[in-house]
Amino acid sequence: MKQAEVLEILKETGALRTGHFRLSSGLHSGEYIEKFQVFRYPVKVQSLCRAIVKRFEDDEIEVVLGPTTGGILLAFEVARQMKIAALYAERADAPPPSGSRRELRRGQVLNPGTRVLVVDDVLTTGGAIRECLDLVRSTGAELVGTAVLADRSGGTVDLGCRLDALVTLYITNFPPDLCPLCRSGEPLTEPGSKYLTEKK
Repeated sequence: MKQAEVLEILKETGALRTGHFRLSSGLHSGEYIEKFQVFRYPVKVQSLCRAIVKRFEDDEIEVVLGPTTGGILLAFEVARQMKIAALYAERADAPPPSGSRRELRRGQVLNPGTRVLVVDDVLTTGGAIRECLDLVRSTGAELVGTAVLADRSGGTVDLGCRLDALVTLYITNFPPDLCPLCRSGEPLTEPGSKYLTEKK
């Protein structure tokens, strides 16, 4: 699948949005990828995951690991197509610094030496993926690489391992105190369960 095809899916599903957004990283941006708009269409998700599978079909992957929440859906479908197991990394229920890590719950186990592919939806700063990479390494499993639907950093994030993005975009992010959208009074939205109406 070519980048143009992936971008077309993001556009036609309404996943690629413009406005004034506070990202999960705390940064602000004028563009946002709402991956759950894509996840509304299982056939499109199946096609996107097939593209990931093709990129790693010769790497003898044994387990696909994804972080909550979007990464779980992708891990499930990629593992289904590979006919292997999927694991799901959840945030630890603890205050920082423990709360900034991922863990396997509900009886899930990752054995030493297992060849692992980490998948996630959108890469901005790489926080969730790094937490998954730390989890993989802490178990003694073998990290093969990572795959994301979209890298919105323009390829500037270095995870220290192989990274395959189906589409790479350069979307500018701003620290809140340097955000031109805040200065212009554009209403701020936090995608997900909370919606902000404040102006900064």
